[in-house]
Amino acid sequence: MLAMEASVLKGINYIWRLIATAISFSLFGIGGLLLTVLVFPMLNLLYKDIDTRKRYSRKIIHKSFGMFVGMMSFFRMFDFDIDQNKDRLIKTRGKIIIANHPTLIDVVVLLAILPHADCIVKQSLWSNPFLNGVVNAAGYIKNTQDTEALLKACKRTLDEGYALVIFPEGTRTDKSANFKIQRGASNIAIRCDSDLVPVTIQCKPTTLTKTEAWYQIPNEKAHFLLRVGKDIKIKDFQLSNLSPSIKARRLTSYIKEYFIGENERYART
Repeated sequence: MLAMEASVLKGINYIWRLIATAISFSLFGIGGLLLTVLVFPMLNLLYKDIDTRKRYSRKIIHKSFGMFVGMMSFFRMFDFDIDQNKDRLIKTRGKIIIANHPTLIDVVVLLAILPHADCIVKQSLWSNPFLNGVVNAAGYIKNTQDTEALLKACKRTLDEGYALVIFPEGTRTDKSANFKIQRGASNIAIRCDSDLVPVTIQCKPTTLTKTEAWYQIPNEKAHFLLRVGKDIKIKDFQLSNLSPSIKARRLTSYIKEYFIGENERYART
């Protein structure tokens, strides 16, 4: 009898989390549309200075994403946990934040934590009707620019004191393949002479991965964990007379081994 009751409760919990997931993502899209149609046009009227509008837009996105993460936690879709270095992450300015990318909501969670953040946005979001206005208002960096323009944009945002969020993998982690990262983050760090703050993201059980649709939710509530590592000092990779490309290659290898080690350590816990 007790086993049957537990099974029924588990089934009800699953159905509720599925409904809550649909509601949450619908509200996320509607929220992006409302920001685009109502909020950001008002900022354009109130503030003529582009940098001022950008700053306020990013604050609004930070608060909005924080509300979205809080809603998912309230709906019991996820447990969100960050280690004792949260305050250090919040205070990060003028550095590159690198993170692995296991789920669809990684950037949302990071921007909800970081009050002063910029990020490099993939092309598909610039044509997304729900998010196009958001990324435009925030002045996030387009990844479609040529290399020199991209580096200048990254250097400028770091000099302005923003934390630049980059996922070195370039896309969500493919669970069926070996852990791979691109050299983009390393090239930016080397050429902009910027320290990096590594953030390891884990989600158990897995959900919202590259191979899982939003409705393929796990049988139990997922636990979302962020661990903030020690800064990677760029000076340790700038000491030699090697070319920037070789320095970036060495830094890329270091970043890859770092995340592999962190994920293996988490898997043993």
